[in-house]
Amino acid sequence: MKGFLDYVPGNSVFHKMNPITKLVFAFMVCVSCFASSNIAVLCSLLVFNVIIGCICGIKDRTFSMLKGLIKLSIFLFILQVLFIRSGNIIFEWKFLKITDRGVINALCLVLRLSGATLPLAIMLSVTKLGDLSNALVEKLHMPFKYAFTLTTAIRFIPVFAAEMAGIIEAQTSRGIELDTKNPFKKIALILPLCAPLLVSSVRKTQSLAIAADLRGFKFRKAGSCFKSYPFCFRDFACVVIGAGLICAGFLL
Repeated sequence: MKGFLDYVPGNSVFHKMNPITKLVFAFMVCVSCFASSNIAVLCSLLVFNVIIGCICGIKDRTFSMLKGLIKLSIFLFILQVLFIRSGNIIFEWKFLKITDRGVINALCLVLRLSGATLPLAIMLSVTKLGDLSNALVEKLHMPFKYAFTLTTAIRFIPVFAAEMAGIIEAQTSRGIELDTKNPFKKIALILPLCAPLLVSSVRKTQSLAIAADLRGFKFRKAGSCFKSYPFCFRDFACVVIGAGLICAGFLL
């Protein structure tokens, strides 16, 4: 999932929307996922997210993110099934007990996780972070330093992921076996790698701070942006669709 938040250029309707609308729409989809406990609705929302990814022209990235979420969901599903003991027993063997309520709750959890994570990642993939920070300042009157901090944190996620991948490759070339199938052993091997990642992140932060000062960061104001971000009909239509999803989540 390297670079999964990098901007993907395109001409889809979501690319042309106001950055604030995309953010609000992603939040609405997340709310609808947590509002509903109906498995059919949650599955429909997940399919809806995949369709949006295809419309945006990032089908491969959407399925790649979904694949990564499925791996995490399998672990969470097993954990929930084993620890929820209430409900009718479906299968029992020695200390192992699986109930219908445990399976339903686990399925709702993984569907909510996937359905609430995908929309934000998709919307960020079709939004320039510079436009997002400028729109937050123009439309929501957020101080620029807070908008800049938010977008910089998002921008650094794929950067740190690439840095971590490079560190792991360097350790693997030195004979350290990080591809073990034992998850506990793998965590014990990866945790020491956080120290070089932290050192690298501090260096990048210092370089970014110096570059921002050289570009007059302290003198940036709300009116410094030359680009305008008006709301159009497609923005209002998208918000209406998001409101409909929330209502469907609560009603169903």
